[in-house]
Amino acid sequence: MPVILPVKGISPAFGNNCYIAPNATIVGDVVMGDDCSIWFNAVIRGDVNTIRIGNKVNIQDGAVIHCTYQKTTVVIGDNVSIGHNAIVHGCRLENNVLIGMGAIVMDNAVIGSHSIIAAGAVVLENTVVEAGSIYAGVPAKKVKAVPQELIDGEINRIANNYLMYSKWFHDHE
Repeated sequence: MPVILPVKGISPAFGNNCYIAPNATIVGDVVMGDDCSIWFNAVIRGDVNTIRIGNKVNIQDGAVIHCTYQKTTVVIGDNVSIGHNAIVHGCRLENNVLIGMGAIVMDNAVIGSHSIIAAGAVVLENTVVEAGSIYAGVPAKKVKAVPQELIDGEINRIANNYLMYSKWFHDHE
């Protein structure tokens, strides 16, 4: 059973058709849209501030979503994939974003739509990633614009795959 707990009287809220892995943890002021999936060992801590998650978002194994007390919230748009062991902290991810495995996105960063944060990248506080960009490195810098084939071939493909994967697990509930 996943750990789903209220904090200060506020419980997480889930949209329709969401899959939550048996060992995921979701606490506090978290509101999630439809068709989302939260995978094994993922942690979403809405204990110190709010976390808002759009539709068709997948938060993969070991990822951590958190905020800074009384300072930053997390807002995640639609059709977003957050890779294995990524950290998304007190920032905004707009629609159609891919956060690579092990990447870190820090407080007050804004990741524009149709952008990719490469695996292992560290997006520093207050960084604004312009829409349609690929950022990589430590600290993360723009390496190029996202070509249309990566929007279709990576951002949309991964989001759609995770929706499919979650259905495999719904079939066994």
